[in-house]
Parts: sequence; C-alpha cells; structure tokens
Amino acid sequence: MSYRVETVLKNVATKCGEGPHWEDSTQTLLFVDLDNGKIFRYNPVTGTNDMIQLNGCVGFVVPRSKGGLMVGLDRTFSALDWNTKTVTKMAEVDPGKSNNRMNDGKCDAKGRLWAGTMSKSLEDDQGNLYCLDTDGSVTKKVERTCISNGLAWSVDNTTMYFVDTTPRKVYAYNYDINTGNISNKRVAVDFDKVPEFKGHVPSPDGMTVDTDDNIWVACLGGGCMVKFDSRTGAALQKVSLPNATQITSAAWGGRNLDELYVTSLRKEIPDSELLTTNSLAGSLFRVTGLGVKGLPAYVYQG
Repeated sequence: MSYRVETVLKNVATKCGEGPHWEDSTQTLLFVDLDNGKIFRYNPVTGTNDMIQLNGCVGFVVPRSKGGLMVGLDRTFSALDWNTKTVTKMAEVDPGKSNNRMNDGKCDAKGRLWAGTMSKSLEDDQGNLYCLDTDGSVTKKVERTCISNGLAWSVDNTTMYFVDTTPRKVYAYNYDINTGNISNKRVAVDFDKVPEFKGHVPSPDGMTVDTDDNIWVACLGGGCMVKFDSRTGAALQKVSLPNATQITSAAWGGRNLDELYVTSLRKEIPDSELLTTNSLAGSLFRVTGLGVKGLPAYVYQG
C-alpha cells in the first residue's frame, strides 16, 4: 500500500522533537523540543502551532483529566497549567542523580502515567522506569535501564512494550491493567537481528501501536518508522522520512486516528548535513495512506 509523507512543520525543533500525543478532545497534537524545554500544540485545521517555554528539559507531555497537562520536567512529574504557564511539581525521581532527566512518558488505559529516566551524558544503567499512579504515588517498575524510551500497550492491555535504546531492544511484559504490575520480561524486537537493516543498525526510540496489535518503532539513525509484528518480531513495513535520519517518536492522530505524526531530532547533526541529507531534521511529519489506524491516547487520571 502506498503512503504519503508531508512535512507539517519544517525544522520546528532545533534540538530534539519528541513525545507526540494526539489530544482527541481538542483535535490537536502536543509534542516537545526536549532539550529546549518547549511544549508545542499544533492545530492541523488552522495550521497554528502554539508554544510554551519551560525552564529545563521536558521529556514528555500528556493531558490531565482534571485540566492542564502533565510534563516530565527534568527529574519530576509536574503539572502544567497551559493558560497561566504555572508548573507544580508532583513527584521527583532518581534522588541524588542530578545528571539524570525524564525521557519518554505515556499513560495506560487506567490513566496511570509511566515515564523513564536516562543519564544526560548517556551513561549506561543509570535510568529507571517509573509509574505515577492516579493517587499520586510513584513506583519504580524497572531498574538500571540505559535510555528509557518508547512505551505502548497491546489492544487488550495484557502486554506492555518498552524500549531501551542502548541495547537496541523492544521488551515485552505481561501487564495487569487492574494493578499496573508487570512480569515475564522478554524481547519482542531485537534490532541487532532485523535482516532488513543489513549492516548499519539504527536504534529504537519512541513507539506506538495500531489496532492490529502491531508496533511502530521510530528508528534513530535510520530515517524511518518500522512496523513490527508484536508476536513474532518480524518487520512488516518500512516508512521512510525524507532528509531526516534521526527519527524519534510517533503518534496516531486525525479524526479517524489514521494519520501518523512523526517527530525528529536536529541537535548534534553536522552543518554540512543540515544543508543536504538532513535538511528536514527537527521537522514534524505526517504520514497518511497507511491503511491502519491507532487507538485514542490516554490521559492522566490523577
């Protein structure tokens, strides 16, 4: 099936575009420029892209059912009032690890907020994966991760998928939606063993699922999104993004949730590449015509 790639916002992120979240209630896309502390809200109908500037790194942004947004600001789960730009810290993680920061975050079907941390200097085994429950309590769920990244759940909520970028693996866990407990860790996709990559192996970054229970993984260094069979780990489809090699994450959006919004990274790319092979680095893309769709993104219920 043929697909179409549009550059929606060219070079919008000057550092690291990340964390796309389609807010169904407003029909807008939230995403961040992580290192710059910027949060964007893009309206595809009007073409407007509003922005809030925070002081610190912002790993993720998701709506909150009580109003406002939840953000991963530096090492905290924090609440943000979009109108007043007021930030309220709810919980701090990784005590004593001032070199760590939040990375990807996402809510499960019960409205719990999951987010992982990583070392700013990319040191191995310094990150962790946490869950902020709806009562405000925080639980460390996975210890000693390298770069905690993409999160997703199967359609029936019995499996949680989690990316650790440095070992190039997408892990799967049995998931108890009632308790939020995870168990039976195994490898769902091993990027080192994907035949289609042949030689240069990109790293897995952000992730989403479709209604067929396939997982779509952003390929950092690969210039593409790849759809994988969540049951076998086989690559099913590659979606190439033009002139942007560092693809970071994706989210389903649009009224029918059949449009794939894709973010990308711009920082540390040589100037020579920014004029040629990476001229669209940091851009927000939209992919249509994929023939599949996603599920509505969940919001924090605490």
